[in-house]
Amino acid sequence: MNKYILSIKLILILCLSLQAQTSDIQIKVLTEAENEPLMGATVYFEALEKGAVTNFDGIAEFTEIPDGQHQIIISFLGFETFETTIQIPSNNELMFKLKEGGNQLDAVVLQSTRSTRTVRKIPTRIEFIGAEELGEKAIMNPTNISMVLRESTGIQMQQTSLSSGSTNIRIQGLDGRYTQLLRDGFPLYGGFSSGLSILQIPPLDLQQFEIIKGSSSTLYGGGAIAGLVNMVSKTPDEEPALDIMLTQTQALGSTANVFYSKRNEKFGVSLYGSGHYQKAYDPEDDGFSNLPKTTSISFNPKLFYYPSDKTTLWFGLNGTYDDRIGGDITKIENGEDGIHQYTEENNSKRLSSQLVYQTQLDSISSLEFKNSVSFFDRNLTVPDFNFDGKQTNTFTEITYNTASEKTDWIVGANLYTSNFDENDNAPLQRDQKDVTFGAFANNIFDISDNWILETGLRADYNTDFGFFPLPRISLLYKNNSGFSSRIGGGLGYKIPDIFTEEAEYINFENVLAINKSTVDAERSYGVNFDLNYQTRLSDEIGFSINQLFYVTAINDGLLLNSTDNGLFQFENATDEIFSKGAETNIKFTYKDFRWFLNYALIDTKLNYLPGNPQKPLTAKHNAGSVLMYESEKWRIGYETFYTGKQFLSNGTETTDFVTMGLLVMRNFKLGSVFVNFENFTDRRQSRFSPLVLPPHENPVFPEIYAPTDGFIFSVGLIIKPFGNEHHD
Repeated sequence: MNKYILSIKLILILCLSLQAQTSDIQIKVLTEAENEPLMGATVYFEALEKGAVTNFDGIAEFTEIPDGQHQIIISFLGFETFETTIQIPSNNELMFKLKEGGNQLDAVVLQSTRSTRTVRKIPTRIEFIGAEELGEKAIMNPTNISMVLRESTGIQMQQTSLSSGSTNIRIQGLDGRYTQLLRDGFPLYGGFSSGLSILQIPPLDLQQFEIIKGSSSTLYGGGAIAGLVNMVSKTPDEEPALDIMLTQTQALGSTANVFYSKRNEKFGVSLYGSGHYQKAYDPEDDGFSNLPKTTSISFNPKLFYYPSDKTTLWFGLNGTYDDRIGGDITKIENGEDGIHQYTEENNSKRLSSQLVYQTQLDSISSLEFKNSVSFFDRNLTVPDFNFDGKQTNTFTEITYNTASEKTDWIVGANLYTSNFDENDNAPLQRDQKDVTFGAFANNIFDISDNWILETGLRADYNTDFGFFPLPRISLLYKNNSGFSSRIGGGLGYKIPDIFTEEAEYINFENVLAINKSTVDAERSYGVNFDLNYQTRLSDEIGFSINQLFYVTAINDGLLLNSTDNGLFQFENATDEIFSKGAETNIKFTYKDFRWFLNYALIDTKLNYLPGNPQKPLTAKHNAGSVLMYESEKWRIGYETFYTGKQFLSNGTETTDFVTMGLLVMRNFKLGSVFVNFENFTDRRQSRFSPLVLPPHENPVFPEIYAPTDGFIFSVGLIIKPFGNEHHD
């Protein structure tokens, strides 16, 4: 009898010991659409009443989870809640993907704010372009990011040269030099390199765009008077990614893009390469190219190191070689012959490095260090004139971020240097060096559940132009019925240099250097106010609207004026450049359909000229419509854009015009095929007025106010050897 009792006791002890066994586990959460780690998602064990939040790598960690089956709930604002049963211990990696829900923008965390807050909890107004829309624009134009920016409300891509295609971005009617271009938070392509910058940034390795309109100088320093565009790169994941895109146009343009990424526990890598060749293209047969002959190669490798779950170190290089020659088709193809002698050739080489160290100090604070060095070499040649120079920029920054339940703080300091060195043989030496030190602090405070206040202050000191205090303030109101509103404003400044749109237009010929003793830095102030509302009109129809009003004024604007001896010199304007306007964005959703409507009123006045005229080459009225259908197999998009009348510098009023585009893409398991009809109604400036004026051997090029290349038809293939997210 005692033997039986002893056996029963042993069995009970064994069962209790087995039941008491526990495991330490990690659960990884990714986004279904982009396959990217989802930071801030909640993973909850229902029976255990135990939960955790995913970290920067999308991982939630648990200790002492009893072995056996458990019901877990994974949730994140803007995504559909996911419930499942898991077995502990598990032979497989515990990895789950969340699908975006009805209001995906609420869940987006934006890098340009330097905060880990989602869109819905940031007082600064930010426009977000995600991976899906970026993919559509990459198909429409795989060579550069101009398509992404051009179709955003209130943004204009201003072409400054027919022969080279040089293009600048204009936000709310203000010149390109007032917009700060960033990549992963690094200032890019300022000064000498800005004229060709938009043409030299391919979109395939980008994950998202973040656009802030209005002064953003408090966070990013000088140059962000009109706003900033931050391009966020794709990062490697444990699942390998390989995208190959091949595109061919009827205008004899060929493009190949390749992106690969992969990471393991300690290391990750991403590799991006792009090659583009364009034959000189003359659609109206006037003997001059509308697209220059172009050979462009880009390469961007990055190496990531993860010494712990809390720390990331990565280093990247970006190299671009670009050679473009436009002008007289006969000279381009056969060489100079009699009257066939005008060409414009741009040969440029770009190399930049990026180094980032990020570490989580504790549960509420983090530290980040950044450094970049950029080198740009450009040789611009037209008949009887050559402009040749090199520019080296450096950027170093350290920031500290801490967050409590109701308050976020970001404090930091940086050093920015720029050194332009013109060829020593040039008759006018326009070398310029600038050194700027900066320190800043930014605070976001939850006054209540409905009101959030953001305040910031930057102090910059430039060794030549002095001290710039830059305060900003924004206030957000939101409620649970889908309504929110933001109002904010701040100050900005821009250090003067010779690289303006006016100087680019005349190829910098006879342009004098900046006289730092007589020319002051440009200064600005601006205010934005917007209203947002989103709701569901029915179970299947979603609706949202955003209405923005803005004002930006620039004092001491930099002007290029002629002198008595045929040269050009820079001077400060005697009155303001004053830009005001409104933007309306409306979105409807129905099952697999999305319909976007937008309108922009841009009223930019030059108050330093008699009569306060409208800024040349700025359409006062712009509107657009984009209808998208997307299923697992198909993606179809139809676009219509209206550009209103503009004024040329001589006061002549231009005609308005409408452009249309159509994209059709079919998804398969291992990739996609697509056709794109860009500007298929063939609207181009030569249909309204000449693009080139005689004499043929020394032509005059009027200002550009409409598309120059006209209808472009392209076909392409996207290959995804590791599988496509959308397939049959």
